Amino acid sequence: LRANDRPFNLSYHYAVSNNAIKTSKYNIFTFLPLNLFEQFRRLANAYFLFLFILQLIPQISSLSWFTTAVPLILVLSITAVKDASDDIFLYMIVKFILLSSILSADLLLLSSSEPLNLVYVETAELDGETNLKVKQALTVTGDMGDNIDELAGFTASQQPSGQVQGTLTVNGQTYALDNDKVLLRGCTLRNTEWCFGLVIFGGPDTKLMQNSGKTTFKRTSIDHLMNVLVLCIFGFLASMCTVMAISNAIWEVREGSVFTAFLPREPGVDAALSSFLSFWSYVIVLNTVVPISLYVSVEIIRLGNSFYIDWDRKMYYPKNDTPAQARTTTLNEELGQIKYIFSDKTGTLTQNIMTFNRCSINGKGYGELFDFSGQRNTDKVDFLWNHLADPKFIFHDHSLVETVRAGNPEAQAFFRLLALCHTVMPEEKKEGELNYQAQSPDEGALVTAARNFGFVFRSRTPETITVVEMGKQVTYELLAVLDFNNVRKRMSVIVCSPEGKLTLYCKGADTIIYERLHPSCNKLMKVTTDHLNEYAGDGLRTLVLAYKDLDEDYMDDWKKRHHEASTAMDGREERLDELYEEIEKDLQLLGATAVEDKLQDGVPQTIEQLAKADIKIWVLTGDKQETAENIGYSCNMLREEMKDVFIVAANTAEGAFALEKDLQLELLRTACMCQTVICCRVTPLQKAQVVQLVKRYKQAVTLAIGDGANDVSMIKAAHIGVGISGQEGMQAVLSSDFSFAQFRYLQRLLLVHGRWSYLRMCKFLRYFFYKNFTFTFVHFWYAFFCGFSAQTVYDEWFITLYNLVYTALPVLGMSLFDQDVNDRWSFQYPQLYSPGQLNLYFNKKAFVRCMMHSCYSSLILFFIPWAAMYDTVRDDGKDIADYQSFALLAQTCLLVVVNIQLCLDTHYWTAVNQFFVWGSLAAYFAITFTMYSNGMFLIFTSAFPFIGTARNSLNQPNVWLTIFLTSLLCTLPVVAFRFILIQLWPTINDKMRHKVRKEALPAPAPRRLPTRRISTRRSGYAFSHSQGYGDLVTSRRFLLKKPLKSRLALTNIESFYCEA
Repeated sequence: LRANDRPFNLSYHYAVSNNAIKTSKYNIFTFLPLNLFEQFRRLANAYFLFLFILQLIPQISSLSWFTTAVPLILVLSITAVKDASDDIFLYMIVKFILLSSILSADLLLLSSSEPLNLVYVETAELDGETNLKVKQALTVTGDMGDNIDELAGFTASQQPSGQVQGTLTVNGQTYALDNDKVLLRGCTLRNTEWCFGLVIFGGPDTKLMQNSGKTTFKRTSIDHLMNVLVLCIFGFLASMCTVMAISNAIWEVREGSVFTAFLPREPGVDAALSSFLSFWSYVIVLNTVVPISLYVSVEIIRLGNSFYIDWDRKMYYPKNDTPAQARTTTLNEELGQIKYIFSDKTGTLTQNIMTFNRCSINGKGYGELFDFSGQRNTDKVDFLWNHLADPKFIFHDHSLVETVRAGNPEAQAFFRLLALCHTVMPEEKKEGELNYQAQSPDEGALVTAARNFGFVFRSRTPETITVVEMGKQVTYELLAVLDFNNVRKRMSVIVCSPEGKLTLYCKGADTIIYERLHPSCNKLMKVTTDHLNEYAGDGLRTLVLAYKDLDEDYMDDWKKRHHEASTAMDGREERLDELYEEIEKDLQLLGATAVEDKLQDGVPQTIEQLAKADIKIWVLTGDKQETAENIGYSCNMLREEMKDVFIVAANTAEGAFALEKDLQLELLRTACMCQTVICCRVTPLQKAQVVQLVKRYKQAVTLAIGDGANDVSMIKAAHIGVGISGQEGMQAVLSSDFSFAQFRYLQRLLLVHGRWSYLRMCKFLRYFFYKNFTFTFVHFWYAFFCGFSAQTVYDEWFITLYNLVYTALPVLGMSLFDQDVNDRWSFQYPQLYSPGQLNLYFNKKAFVRCMMHSCYSSLILFFIPWAAMYDTVRDDGKDIADYQSFALLAQTCLLVVVNIQLCLDTHYWTAVNQFFVWGSLAAYFAITFTMYSNGMFLIFTSAFPFIGTARNSLNQPNVWLTIFLTSLLCTLPVVAFRFILIQLWPTINDKMRHKVRKEALPAPAPRRLPTRRISTRRSGYAFSHSQGYGDLVTSRRFLLKKPLKSRLALTNIESFYCEA
């Protein structure tokens, strides 16, 4: 691309890419066909569309078309409204971007209105970080000022990809381009009046769109089980229809030719054709075993449980106004089945608020001073001598200040390194009021420490760094920045002092720096290592500092090769890494820093609660082993009574990756045998690999929690990803499924919301399959009495409204509000969480039990009404033994029974539950009397044939007696069976509910002792001739008898939970 040369750019092949991006799926003309096409790609929707087509064939269907069409249209409409609202939301976002200061293309920054051509941007739309980032233009373009339209240069870059790499050539000089000089699409311009830029990429070629890869869709274990069960139900439906078809053929051969009860038989009907048509007819009649509203109901329940997380004030962190957030609505019940938690340390278990605590300089340690009682025996250091010091900085070791002020060369070189080797950007709105914008809290803490000890980082340009050294301002020429990444684990800068001295300053992890030290540092390295171990034992984060003086001739040659590598279009990173390795060797050791990062509130208690719930917690951290172990003891993950420790250590890249695939399983088995697992010195990629290893072989539900960009891969790899909005930006939150501000909220997310969501979803599925199978099996039994002719038992309108109106709201009420115990008991007994880990509430066995329960209920619901209506007459002697009366009685019994079953399954009643249950019954009778009335028959004769059935049948005592008997016979065995199970084989929930009910009973009123009559008699019997209670009093058996029973009862409960 050429600057200020539009004809050339338009003629170049790059111009085929414009800046248009379409984020919405539909427009007003394509919405209906495209949305229907997408919805019918789902198996369930396609299946019911197939049923609807079958119902249009008169020779097959015994049901009207609306029995399938109405539910299908309703489901499609709900989904279409949701898709349309999401698409409109995306369109409004794009419209907002066009009208705001959000950048809409990738720009090369040329100049700006700010001093030194700085630009402040907010990248919240990209990485979620709300702190402002500073970009700086190249000096060659920034100095052009208002003459930017005279820029005659061109840029060269790679093909559009996830990275921005290129060069800018101006006046024959080539400059490297990287992210520090590019404003990306999605950034928002802040605190900057204007800026000029050259568009590098636009539209789909921008980095934002190139990195917008497909997000892996996570599904819960219940989703997978539901898919398997639905396939099994399809097979079961096919088998039932086959049985019905074969039975119809047999009936046609034996009875059909002579069966002319009312109308003569149609000619040309043979058994084979009748059997074939009967198969498809029963596919229609028995289709309710595959409920069309199942998936819609599941999504509604998940959405409601997600709102509970968003609304939970007990997970709200007022300090930074951060509520808990369910960023996905499809994984709620998975929170109740977590077996393994993988946690980052820094910012997740700790506060990620770094403070410079201790240091080692030239073999001497400085830092906090304590006496034998553990109390500080010195006052805070007074930094009034330094007018640029940060007043919030606290340090207690006065000897370090004295050493620095005395001119100790090693101490001053130590803090000079901290003031120069970083990527911090300073902001000074008033004289002396410095504010540092650091990419990590560690860098901010170290630069602040250098500032207070007399080496104040004041300003920077692309070519210089200005530092106030002990009151004297010194400007260093910045020759190169060898930046930090997770593979290098170090950072270096090469500077030239005003005297012309060339120095490389480096800081990084101890193992990395030690490999690059000069052999003359071996003695100092041993002393520094002892200090590092001491600091790590106190849970401090450590870095090692080193430097190297450079030769001018070598530096000129290296800088030339560095410029060639940095402007290379291919293999830039590999070539730069080779140059970095070449120059970062034979370093001289300066010392080490120790930064304190305190634990968050409630972390030990949370880990203890989760451990009681049989959840295994693995900590994956990049810190050294001693630091990780100390944090483990602080969090109660490690305890003194733990004797056996298993450590896998490797000092080289080959050793770290030496485990072959056949040894992975052995490593996993060994780790799972340990009570506590802490992985240290791991990279972000290794964190994700550990999670994937457990997912692959343990078949357990995993959760990963972190707060930084280095935790994103781990969060995405786990079944559930939890992001903590902390000091390291919002990238972890943006990649997570759930987010909050503090680690301690994790126990409420799992032990309360997760367990309730899993319990509610399992209850919903059990009840949903029960009521649908019961509804369907009645048709199956009726087939043996209607010649397998696919005649339905119920009225067509009842079939249509059964799942949509009559039974929809009661089950949703139970699935949204039910809870076995409240949150207080969930915290007090975290062992209640274990059934979800074992899939005890809904599995294949539970599904089979639902089928058996439905089969029994359907037998009662068919044969009892059948026998009750057989040759039955009214009170006035008129016959009511007709098909319509039987259908009305059967469907009324069914609706009453399934509602009673719902009541038996509900443990927590609210006004909403009561309204839904009684409201559904009231709606049923209201709709039934309306549809079976004379008026509806006169208006829609063919649609409402059950004229007067409700009025003639429901006023008879024997009908209500039948309803009572069927309800009793369906529910009494269930109650008896559950009572026996609770008495003989109680589950942990049964014992817990019994304890809750027992403690909820009101205490017995204190018995008033009779008032003694005041007597003036001075004589009486002081002793009895019979044996008294003296031995009981002296032995204290009588006094201890009652408390002893109470303690024993409590012991039994505790031992039960320990075993669970």
